[in-house]
Amino acid sequence: MIQLDSNIEFLKGVGPAKAEALKSELGIFTVADLLSHYPFRHEDRSKVVPIFEVPRYKDVYVQFKGKIIPGGMQGQGAGRRYTAFLTDGTGELELVWFQGAQWIEKYLKPHSDYLVYGKINDFKGKFSIAHPELELLTPDFQLSKLGLQPVYPMTEGLKRRRIESKLLSQLCKMVVYSPGFQMPENIPQEIVQKFKFPTRTQALQMLHAPRNVDELEWAKKRLKFEELFYLQLRHLQLKGNRNRTYRGLIFNEIGEHFNTFYQNFIPFELTNAQKKVIREIRNDMKTGKQMNRLLQGDVGSGKTMVALLSMLISTGNGFQACIMAPTEILAQQHFESIAESIEPLNLRVKLLTGSTKKKERLATLEQLENNEIHILVGTHALLEEQVKFSNLGLVVIDEQHRFGVAQRARLWKKGNVLPHILVMTATPIPRTLAMTVYGDLDVSVIDELPKGRKPIRTVHKHESSRGLVMDFIKEEIEKGRQIYYVFPLIEDSTKLELQSLMSGYDMVTEYLPTPQYKYSLVHGKLKPAEKEAEMNKFKRHQTDIMIATTVIEVGVNVPNASVMVIENAERFGLAQLHQLRGRVGRGAEQSYCVLITGGKLSENGTKRIRTMVQTNDGFEIAKVDLELRGPGELDGTKQSGVLDLKLADIRHDEAILIAARTEAQNWLEKDELLMLPESAPIRNELGKSPNRTIWSKIS
Repeated sequence: MIQLDSNIEFLKGVGPAKAEALKSELGIFTVADLLSHYPFRHEDRSKVVPIFEVPRYKDVYVQFKGKIIPGGMQGQGAGRRYTAFLTDGTGELELVWFQGAQWIEKYLKPHSDYLVYGKINDFKGKFSIAHPELELLTPDFQLSKLGLQPVYPMTEGLKRRRIESKLLSQLCKMVVYSPGFQMPENIPQEIVQKFKFPTRTQALQMLHAPRNVDELEWAKKRLKFEELFYLQLRHLQLKGNRNRTYRGLIFNEIGEHFNTFYQNFIPFELTNAQKKVIREIRNDMKTGKQMNRLLQGDVGSGKTMVALLSMLISTGNGFQACIMAPTEILAQQHFESIAESIEPLNLRVKLLTGSTKKKERLATLEQLENNEIHILVGTHALLEEQVKFSNLGLVVIDEQHRFGVAQRARLWKKGNVLPHILVMTATPIPRTLAMTVYGDLDVSVIDELPKGRKPIRTVHKHESSRGLVMDFIKEEIEKGRQIYYVFPLIEDSTKLELQSLMSGYDMVTEYLPTPQYKYSLVHGKLKPAEKEAEMNKFKRHQTDIMIATTVIEVGVNVPNASVMVIENAERFGLAQLHQLRGRVGRGAEQSYCVLITGGKLSENGTKRIRTMVQTNDGFEIAKVDLELRGPGELDGTKQSGVLDLKLADIRHDEAILIAARTEAQNWLEKDELLMLPESAPIRNELGKSPNRTIWSKIS
């Protein structure tokens, strides 16, 4: 009987050399490691395609059956390759090897029958397969027995050592159907029976050696649930442990500061969504548990007002508050907005950034430690060791995904008792992603725009229509409106950024010449003070058009700006396009977003532009973005490590994710510390490996 903890080296067909390669390349040390290296797809190898149908299968993996005719070595140097031809009576297909050519030349048996499998390449109408999989057919071969074949993640290092997916398939099949094979259960029997899941033993047999598609899907459903169940369980345990371990500040009153501002000085009526979120925050702050809340809201939905009201609850209870923004521009804007809004309350608000002069900085630090500052606004400068609060009650982090996780953690440690935490993002997060990455946080959503806002009209124009766009800009300026004109950052280089921007400026001024039209120029090479000066000229309507790079993606609020033009819009991601569009539409007038692209767009580029034109809903846009880019690229989640899922895909497995979270919640409600006998499978699974850090953890 094969033991799960056996060294992989001792499996038949492995040996020391292959074992060393599997250990170093894939981290497969034991038989259990091998079985947990899941295939990423399964191929139906019971079907054969005739060669004459090849044009239908460009860029697709296909299987053929026929005789191989050697071609010989071709080319010189790096372009040297070995070619052969497959013929099946309906046509001929070129087979190419760029590596291992001499070995292939010796291995091939001319004019013998082979099964050939690979991806069809089309080069100017000439079809070929590079490095195909070959199987020499014997007289007793039966195609129907091949069925569904698993394909495993491999590395270039393994391929160079001639270790292919087929070897892993053979090893896994040998193990799961070996006499007495048994995989310990890791889900309580109650849950297995509730969902009619196969046992873990059956699921691994069905995954590594499926007999049909239905069996494979049944196994995948169980194994996906397993992955997501433990992901959610760890989130919920973390949240429960935090609530048990850490005492939170108790804000008994909503406070005079909040009430006075709300009754007398709030500049506009709150939406129902804003009121709901404030109630959620208020309830958190009086429980005695530390608040850890993620606030999602679309661009322009009023998150900053919610943050200000939350800070006034803190100051009204005798505590300080701070808000940290990712850029000096945004921090400056928050400071000006907050200071102006609460001026009648006689609260002291200060700004601290990297540009703060030394004398002013020292004074601010002293006042902060002496409790003479009620609200501190800043950038990464707030994280520095010298920044010490007297009694910090609330930390607000704006555009939280722009801060590293270690940075965020440093900020909440600045209170004597852990302060309440409110993290905000204007990048809407699909529900599945929020549950997966921020499963240990409470989530609030503002899904309503302030009254009187007109939806932004978005149009797509090709470069050939730029003249019409310029005529439209002239009309808007004549109405007294202002324009944003954004160019992409072609490379991560301020020098190239400036060149790109200046050539764009020259192009725009040909249509809209100076001095008739006045311009602000904003780019990454400007010093903070210069950038702020250009921004302020635009805010005060001393200029008509702001030519900029994506530095204005967040933090610019000019209600009079009615048009956002984005050049080379196909170079931007959906989330970035939506953020840029959100710079307009902040006043009562109709606003517009014009996306200018080249004539040829990729399939994904076309979908991004079409989505922007069809909807202003940030959550709908986030869903499409998730589909196009994958979860690991969104909202800074790549750093979190929590999306290293082997089978589950949160883009398509929302129902399984919700079921897994519900079951994890229910289980912890009845056995929070996992002490009951029926929790043994969970205890064993959690004990096998240390919990990974959940980087979404704020405290």
